[in-house]
Amino acid sequence: MALWAIGIAATQAAADAPPDSTWIALKSLPHQGPTAVFALAVDPSNNQRLVAANSDGSLLRSPNGGASWSIVHTGKVAITTIAFDPYSPGLVMAGTRGAGALASRDGGATWSVVSGLEGRTVRVFAFALSLVAAGTDQGVYTGGDNLSFALAGLTNRNINALAVEAIHAPVRLIAGGDATSGGALPLFQSADGGAAWTLLSPPISGATVVRLTAGPLPPTGNVRPLIVGTNTGLFASTDNGASLSTLSGGALLPTTDYTQVAFIADHFDRFYAASDGGGSKSGGMWRTDDGGQTFRSLQPPEPSVTALAVSGDERPVLYVATFQPSTHAVSLWTYHDTGGEPQGPPGTQSPVATGARHAASGGDSSLAAFLANPQLPYIALGLGALAVLLTAAVAHLRGRAR
Repeated sequence: MALWAIGIAATQAAADAPPDSTWIALKSLPHQGPTAVFALAVDPSNNQRLVAANSDGSLLRSPNGGASWSIVHTGKVAITTIAFDPYSPGLVMAGTRGAGALASRDGGATWSVVSGLEGRTVRVFAFALSLVAAGTDQGVYTGGDNLSFALAGLTNRNINALAVEAIHAPVRLIAGGDATSGGALPLFQSADGGAAWTLLSPPISGATVVRLTAGPLPPTGNVRPLIVGTNTGLFASTDNGASLSTLSGGALLPTTDYTQVAFIADHFDRFYAASDGGGSKSGGMWRTDDGGQTFRSLQPPEPSVTALAVSGDERPVLYVATFQPSTHAVSLWTYHDTGGEPQGPPGTQSPVATGARHAASGGDSSLAAFLANPQLPYIALGLGALAVLLTAAVAHLRGRAR
């Protein structure tokens, strides 16, 4: 019986594991209309548990990497953002357009309305060890473990982006929004958890700060890398936003809007950047392993990336939503990034063809593909266990026949 269990587990692992560095299409969200998916998150402790929002304003949960979805909260207003708290297992937040925020403490299974954010459009969440910050259409709000929020400053400022630069008290926050008429694009910094704010005016381009993401601490020093995405470029800071260097433009990255940034596990110099292209064809998704000195494209099947969720694994599983402006087609994808050349969806002629493997001529191609399958060890283990089980069964039957 033990050998049978081992065989089943091994073959099941082979079936469930996503192919390495290959784009795999997922089923569409239930009741998803012809509008882009902007709210998508993966549990940092479980790379198969997803929470997303559809165009009805409902929250959906998947326990199996997007293979199936169930509606866990029926909404009446648009969901603007979903985020898991990396420091409080099971806690996930969802912001709405004009109706405050929702919270779940059981990984997205059940939801309740949080207090203090009623009537607000909540666009972003950021997490410290004992504090949750929310960026809204009228400033920054903060809450503690009880998730009761209060205004923390920047009243009458439209806050689109928010990051935590220091997770221990005193918590350091960086916030960004829209540029004032004729003014520079501002960033705001609080070194005391939102009690007081100072204005930063780094020379960066754009009219809107779309994304702020702080990475893990480097091996030396106590300042987290900060990546800033605006509607016209991508920038990096190593001094809490006081100064920024340009990562986009030239031969590195296109000059476009950068709506998604996510770091890889505990690496301060490895992150993804993605763009929906602002309606143009300049969108896409890129990875850097050297803090932004170089980038390589992951060549998503559609260039307009509207949502990105990255698991907490060393070799992460990516969940990506794309949008086709001409047809309003919405697609969901998964990609297990093991560092190889990106491969297009199996059996399709996709834009990823530039990185596709070239099949060998003749009948050897199938054998070569089988031998190159990264799941081959699991398949062999499962088949071996089944062979031992069958041998034992035959021996038992022979013994009874005597």
